[in-house]
Amino acid sequence: MTVTKGESAREGADDKGDMTGGDGVPDDGYAPSERRLARERYKRARARRATAVAALSTLVTAVLLYLVVVNAPGWPRTKETFFSAHYAREALPKVLEGLWLNVRLLLVCGVAVLVLGMLIAVARTLRGPVFFPLRVLAAAYTDFFRGLPLIINLMIVVLGVPALRLQGVTVDPVLLGGTALTLTYSAYVAEVFRAGIESIHPSQRAAARSLGLTNRQALRHVVLPQAVRRQVPPLLNDLVSLQKDTGLVSIGGAVDAVRAADIVVGRSLNYTPYIVAGLVFVALTIPMTRFTDWVTARMDRRRAQGGSL
Repeated sequence: MTVTKGESAREGADDKGDMTGGDGVPDDGYAPSERRLARERYKRARARRATAVAALSTLVTAVLLYLVVVNAPGWPRTKETFFSAHYAREALPKVLEGLWLNVRLLLVCGVAVLVLGMLIAVARTLRGPVFFPLRVLAAAYTDFFRGLPLIINLMIVVLGVPALRLQGVTVDPVLLGGTALTLTYSAYVAEVFRAGIESIHPSQRAAARSLGLTNRQALRHVVLPQAVRRQVPPLLNDLVSLQKDTGLVSIGGAVDAVRAADIVVGRSLNYTPYIVAGLVFVALTIPMTRFTDWVTARMDRRRAQGGSL
């Protein structure tokens, strides 16, 4: 029996139509088994149960803590001294005005810390005997400022530099406080960068050299980009800590959020402004912390999948 070309085309169309669902979408014939459906229902029920238990336990814990606090013998006095709505309303505008100084310090010092920390890290990883003095100086810098408490560093710089009466050297407590923050945090960030640089396998540098790149070009175009990407989470954590520690510049007289709260406290003898300043810093820090967690989780997922960092 001879089949014409038109009949063959119609049969092919009929076969293709049989492979599609009623809505024209291709049907691969897959249908989940009852066992898989039951497993998925069990997982959903277990997730709902875990959420309910977590919510209930959180509520119970919060109620217990509330009852313990409000039933303490000194709670009425504590509430009046630390949680006064009147002094909170009075201090909030002044604290927010001073917070702008903390934000500016974070932006300026954050950039300075990243640049100086990168330079120190590169100096510590330079190879060859000719760079030995530079490596020693960089190591001494990081050891000294990582060991020196930040509060003492601030006192030395903010109070000691003006006492020298050097010509052309600023005595502005904001600039001096920012300098002290940069000196301390650049030592920590330098170690973060150095860990990232040393985590890059030597074969990366060797491959770059085999392609004709110099040591400087290999460091700039191959090693540093990978090292920085790997160290993003700890760098963000250091910036979060820097954001909180900008409040320490108040010891030199700079009117930031902490100093603004301290002025209200000194006038009213009520400590509620300190609570307000603390909550403002927390509100500023939480978004940065959550962003750091998101970046860390994203990099962990890509690393688990074998993707590029």
